[in-house]
Amino acid sequence: MKTNSFGDTGLSVSVLGLGAGQVGAGGLGETEAAAVLNTALDLGITLIDTADCYGLSEERIGRHLRARRDEFVLSSKCGHDVPGTQDWTPENVRASVERSLQRLQTDHIDILHLHSCTQDKLADGSLVDAMDELVSAGKVRFVAYSGENEHLVAAITSGRFASVETSVNIADQWSLHHALPLAQEHGLGVIAKRPIANAVWKYDTRPDGVYGEVYWDRLQQLSLDLGDDPLAFALRFSAFAPGVCAAIMGTAKVDNLRKAVATVEQGPLPEDQLADVERRWSQNGQGFDGQV
Repeated sequence: MKTNSFGDTGLSVSVLGLGAGQVGAGGLGETEAAAVLNTALDLGITLIDTADCYGLSEERIGRHLRARRDEFVLSSKCGHDVPGTQDWTPENVRASVERSLQRLQTDHIDILHLHSCTQDKLADGSLVDAMDELVSAGKVRFVAYSGENEHLVAAITSGRFASVETSVNIADQWSLHHALPLAQEHGLGVIAKRPIANAVWKYDTRPDGVYGEVYWDRLQQLSLDLGDDPLAFALRFSAFAPGVCAAIMGTAKVDNLRKAVATVEQGPLPEDQLADVERRWSQNGQGFDGQV
């Protein structure tokens, strides 16, 4: 699989990464979870992205990939939902990382993100100071930020982060146009999440109550021609978007993972299709912000 340099970090990552949120679902069996995780590495995926709030995800990565830890870059997130600590405090960050390291059965996390932290929480620098201390202690390699819109821009321009994670897809291009150029200027690695826009094209009518319902609305307005294979169109758009180092796709099925790998092996979309997406976004997507 094609790999990219990850900003100025010195890391190299596969163009397709595994978003391990679905691997943490309680309804997924251990055998199935192990199969997805190990197949990802077998297929050449070298980036696995998780979070301490993704159910059983960290525990399953530790359980099933401990012996293969040197084969992948491990990305996780922190900042909230740790019992006994207040969200978005240095104490929370430290406790979150200690818990994650135990769950992941590793001595370090390669990329640690503040998980959708607002810019006012970043302002005094104490959160990033705590993360830098973890880097000095060898428990984290690179400090990162996950988020959208003005909060993302504030993180990029702060000079405190080595990489960012943000939404990049055919229905969510705010970061692509407004933040990723800044990230490139600052030498940051970029992970694109939600690359297939929650596959909302599969719904004939608006999927009220489904997380990606806003994306469904947007696709109606954009009227994109997604061809015979919308998933392939969307994934190739995101994975090879300018400034993106890796696009992470979540799945609980090995067959979906194999299809995604075969898709990115096709490379970027043809120039005429990219130009059409850009034209339709310029005409109808200027008021769309990034989706948190």
